[in-house]
Amino acid sequence: MSYSENLDLHPVDINKIEKKKILLKTLRDLTFHHHENCMEYKKILDSFSIDLSLIKNSSDYPFLPARIFKEYSLSSVNKEDLIKTMMSSGTTGNNPSKIMLDKKTSARQTKVLAKIINQYIGSKRLPMIIIDNESTIKNRNKFSARSAGIFGFSMFGKDKLFALDDQMNLRVDEVEKFIKKHKDSQILIFGFTYIVWKYFLEYIFVNKISFDLNNGILFHGGGWKKIESEKVSNQKFKSIAKTLLNLNQVHDYYGMVEQTGSIYVECSEGFLHTNLYNDIFIRRPQDFSICEIGEKGMIQSISLIQESYPGHSILTEDEGILYGEDDCKCGQNGKYFKVLGRIEQAEIRGCSDTFSA
Repeated sequence: MSYSENLDLHPVDINKIEKKKILLKTLRDLTFHHHENCMEYKKILDSFSIDLSLIKNSSDYPFLPARIFKEYSLSSVNKEDLIKTMMSSGTTGNNPSKIMLDKKTSARQTKVLAKIINQYIGSKRLPMIIIDNESTIKNRNKFSARSAGIFGFSMFGKDKLFALDDQMNLRVDEVEKFIKKHKDSQILIFGFTYIVWKYFLEYIFVNKISFDLNNGILFHGGGWKKIESEKVSNQKFKSIAKTLLNLNQVHDYYGMVEQTGSIYVECSEGFLHTNLYNDIFIRRPQDFSICEIGEKGMIQSISLIQESYPGHSILTEDEGILYGEDDCKCGQNGKYFKVLGRIEQAEIRGCSDTFSA
């Protein structure tokens, strides 16, 4: 089965037996492609004397540490074919990750994200509230993780409203008018977790504002580290969002600028799910061996759409637990897991950009 045919399949209908075949073939093809076309990647693999032709299992293919993209601008295509550079957020004094995109990989990211999100909202564009300010997306040639997320989710929206002004103040009147205007339609709401919490939910609570968004569906991700220090868990975030906004659906998602597009979305049971376009392995930090189900370890994230740079297999700096595969109570196929947070002594880095009010 070719990669183009993979893109036409439903992202979660496929079972683990078929997924294993697709994963192995695509991961092999991508690894050979990057080995042949990215000099730095080739040097890394060759330094470990890895014979790619002998690998039989997906879990045995090499991975790169996430922070290598902070040190090197890795590319597997000709320089003239690159159309944009995406940048992760970074803490003060640290370099951001630099992700090099060509037209093909960028198009795949868009198509795959649409396949994943359409499971939850359908194929029609929805009126959309973006919990951010419009200035975040001004530079279209140099994307941050935050601006890339806004652009990515914006393709599912119409009549879009930025809920915050340039000083990160909530535009209360505009939001009220928007909700009233679309009271008979489902409304898509998107924002990065920290910004949704700090500049939307907290403001609504403190100022006793009432928004009825019972027809809304909220997607949020990134920035957990900044609110976990305030003792805000995923469960607490979801409960407060539903209470303050009268929401029925709130979905966290897990993703990274290094693998834009192939995100993991939270199901109704509170687990993140893999799909046709991505996968995870949980590894023990001592020797990188594979953890048992229910065992805490480092998350290795695999994305099957990254062709312009070797970001197809990345060892993240996040801890997680795998709970099972193809048997989640929500009914979706795929591995289901939870992210516990950053590993000890890892650089604190979220996907929502550092914002100083």
